[in-house]
This record gives sequence, C-alpha cells and structure tokens, in this order.
Amino acid sequence: MRKRWLSIALAALICLSFPAMAWAEEEDGGELELYTDEAYYTRFAGQGISINVYNWGEYISDGSDDTLNVNRAFQDLTGIRVYYSTYATNEELYSKLRSGNANYDVIIPSDYMIGRMINESMLLPLDKDNIPNLQYMDETFLNPIYDPGDVYSVPYTWGYVGVIYNKTLIYDEEELGSWDILWNEKYLGNILMFSNSRDAFAIAQSRNGYSLNTTDPDELRDCLEDLKAQKSLVQAYVMDEIFDKMLGGEAALAPYYAGDALTMMDDNEDLGFFIPEEGTNIFADAMCIPKGSREKEAAEMYINFMLEPEVGAANIEYIGYGTPNAEAKELLDEEITGNPVAYPSEEELANTEAFAALPQNTSLLLDELWTELLSNDEQYNRILVPMIMLAAILLSIGINVQRHLRKNKRNYFS
Repeated sequence: MRKRWLSIALAALICLSFPAMAWAEEEDGGELELYTDEAYYTRFAGQGISINVYNWGEYISDGSDDTLNVNRAFQDLTGIRVYYSTYATNEELYSKLRSGNANYDVIIPSDYMIGRMINESMLLPLDKDNIPNLQYMDETFLNPIYDPGDVYSVPYTWGYVGVIYNKTLIYDEEELGSWDILWNEKYLGNILMFSNSRDAFAIAQSRNGYSLNTTDPDELRDCLEDLKAQKSLVQAYVMDEIFDKMLGGEAALAPYYAGDALTMMDDNEDLGFFIPEEGTNIFADAMCIPKGSREKEAAEMYINFMLEPEVGAANIEYIGYGTPNAEAKELLDEEITGNPVAYPSEEELANTEAFAALPQNTSLLLDELWTELLSNDEQYNRILVPMIMLAAILLSIGINVQRHLRKNKRNYFS
C-alpha cells in the first residue's frame, strides 16, 4: 500500500490546468511536479541554511519501498539541509520543548497539544504569504477548534482511534465492537494500552459516556478507576511499539490509529480493526513552528513543500492516514480513498469527538492522575499478573479441548 499510483493522464490534465507549475528532480532521477514556482524554493540556495524537523516515527515518505524521499527532495530543490528526528508521544514533544534544551523549526503535534502550546505561548504565528499552497487545503479542516483562524498551524493529516485485533487470538467475535473488550479478563496479558494520558483517558471517557474534553474532576477520577481496574490485564503501556507487537502476534488487542492500522493489516492478514460503538476520538496532526526557531522563513518553505499535492499524496500513500489536502486527495488511488478504514462513513464519523485544549488546571490534574495510574500497585501487579496469565492459559487450553471434543462428536455422528 506504500506504492505510488499517480495517474499519468491526471498529471497531464493538471499540468495543463496549472501553467505556473515547476519541476524538481527526485532522488531516483524522476520529476517531481510542483504547484509553487521553483523560484520560490531556490531563494535560499547556497546560503548554508539548515532546519530541524521533529515528527512522529514512521510519519513521512522516506524513500523506502520505492517511495518519494520527501526530505531529500526538499534538500535537493532548496539547498536547505533537513535535520530530522522523531518522538513517540505528544507529551514527549512538549516536555522537550518546555525544557528549553532543544531547538526545532518545524514540529507536527496533535490537535490538543497544539491548543495547549498556543495557550502557553510556545508557538510562532505563521506568515501565510510564505505558504501559498494553503489554497489547496480542504476547507473542512481549516479554522479548527484547537487553532481558530489557522494562526499557528497547518493540517498535515487526520485520523481516528479504533481497536486493532489479532483474529487468531480472539475467543468470540461477538465481543468485538466495544471498548469493553479492552477490559475483558480473557485477554489478560494480551492487551496493549496507550502510554500517553490524553489518549488513554479518552478511551475510558468514551466507555463511560463522558465528553473527551470534560473538565469535571469527578468524571476524570471515575476514568482513573476504570484504568486502574484494567491495569492488571495490560501487557504494556506503549505507543510506536504497538505496531511491531501487533504485527508479530505478541498481543491480541490494542487501541491504535486507523492510518497505522491500515499498514499493519496490509502486512499481516490476521489483523482486523473496528471503531468502538461508544464513540472515539477524531484527530488532526498539524505543522507548527515553535518559539525559538532560528529559520522561520525556511520552516515555512518546508511546510509549503509538504503541502505540494504530489508530496502530500506520497506522504499519505506511505503512512496511510487521511489527507486534509484536497488536491493531494485527487492524486490518490481509489483503493486508498475508497477504503472504509481510511475514510469511514459519515455515520461513523458523526460518532467521534475532537480534542480541544484543556484548561491548565485540568491538564495538570490529568498529569497527576496518569502518574497515579502508572505508579499504582506495581508490586501487587508483579505478583498478580503471572498468576492470572497462568489462569488465562489454562482457560484457553480448556476452550480448545472443548472445541476438539465437539468436533469429534460431530464427526462421530455424521
């Protein structure tokens, strides 16, 4: 699914429609179609400028599997060196920036973290004159709740959270469809859970029928008790590791992002995915420039390059998430845009809620409750979990024996 399927006929049609387009050389010697005039991209050439980009892991087309190497293409076109590094959670990004020990020019946080950074004056306002490709954005994704007026951010991707599961490790398919399965004792030691507070609490909030943006301390404490009750069943609190663990059959269930789930299902046919009936979080990740950036104009140029329709399409084909770039979506193969996991029905999307920036006192409370969860009964769990895992193994053996006996009985009477 990480292959590029750009239509030659469509490219030709677009070329006729946009005469101001320029061309850039790709790493493999091909031509990259640009919607912004090449003179825009070459004005810093030869000046020795570099930028630091901080992004999620596995979240950009990097040249593997014959895909476009986006950072290399930007460097070759502009002469601007890209130093690229990754993080695993929004909280990791926030802590690193808040510490003051890191300097980045482009970051790509999630919506709620962008709202928090805006409230704490951690971002620079964007000069939209330096980002002409904003004109290709789908208006649905503009003026979001976390950044009214698009002052500080430009949407990069969108997606939602669901449950990915291993079909060979599920006892009863009728249990699928609800968040409750992540609290099912039959899957003790086979459940993975998000290792960041906002996503983890959102699951408990959805399960309890609370808003994902609740500021009610009692509701948040109710969710903490739910997460404490689940903790003994959880194999590990992880983020990027979910990808490898589920691919390798090391767990039966995990909450995860739909875009990554698509890639995982493509690589392992035993994996399935569902949107919980109680509702879930719909999110956007967006490109921002943090305070302290030393190359703001070059950073805006990088953001504009990421909005080039062909670049945007290459990124989406590689990472599997939804694109807010209307022109890039037109370049995607119907196999992608018609996939119900990548682009769910309107009815399913209606049962989602976006994160808003929480008041500071609520954010601090959430951090305290998360710390309490992770430190709760560690010694008790080290003893309890192996015992319950043994019980689960015995239960699994019993179920398989019963299935075998029933099968033999049917064969005997047939």
